[in-house]
Amino acid sequence: MVTRKGILFIISGPSGVGKGTIKDAVLEKINDMQVSISATTREPRSGEINGRDYFFVNEHRFQQLIDNDELLEYANVYNNMYGTPRQFVEENLNRGQDVMLEIDIQGALQVKLRKPEGVFIFIAPPSIEELSLRLAARGKDTQKSIELRLAACKWEMEQVEHYDYVVLNHELKDAVDKVCSIITAERCKVKNFNLERDMIDSSFNQGTNGSGR
Repeated sequence: MVTRKGILFIISGPSGVGKGTIKDAVLEKINDMQVSISATTREPRSGEINGRDYFFVNEHRFQQLIDNDELLEYANVYNNMYGTPRQFVEENLNRGQDVMLEIDIQGALQVKLRKPEGVFIFIAPPSIEELSLRLAARGKDTQKSIELRLAACKWEMEQVEHYDYVVLNHELKDAVDKVCSIITAERCKVKNFNLERDMIDSSFNQGTNGSGR
């Protein structure tokens, strides 16, 4: 019997680059993927629902999660805490289910230390100028918040060397297609399969009986 290991896919990039939009579009094409929901101390934005978009918790509860080692990663991002609950990710991977994380760069680097076998996809903006326009256009951030995000962008872009893939988000459809291609290719890699020794030996013997070049 051939079984495949669960793969952890991490989609990350600078704030406002469109990684959330890309994630949602990818999930419309690839529906057999579990999505991990992050915990955060920030206030919900308009339209966000607790348990669907994030687990919204206070600072005391977030510290409990840290103290109990219940987070796969956590980071302070623009004065708010974000973290990935460990149990959900581990349980799904252990039963062969792929999991997708859409997280900030600080968090992705922590996951890299704990889960180096994960597939790390960096979503890059066409330019800093375009990123600034996108942050302003989405209407979710104050001007001060936008300035903080842009100030951090230089360091964030330098972290691309720690990733496996980089996808330029210039045209959304093209970026989505590339991420889907990455997922398909990773799912086909030999290292992600559990191949029983007897099955391999049997297939090899059948393939060599009476065959030639």
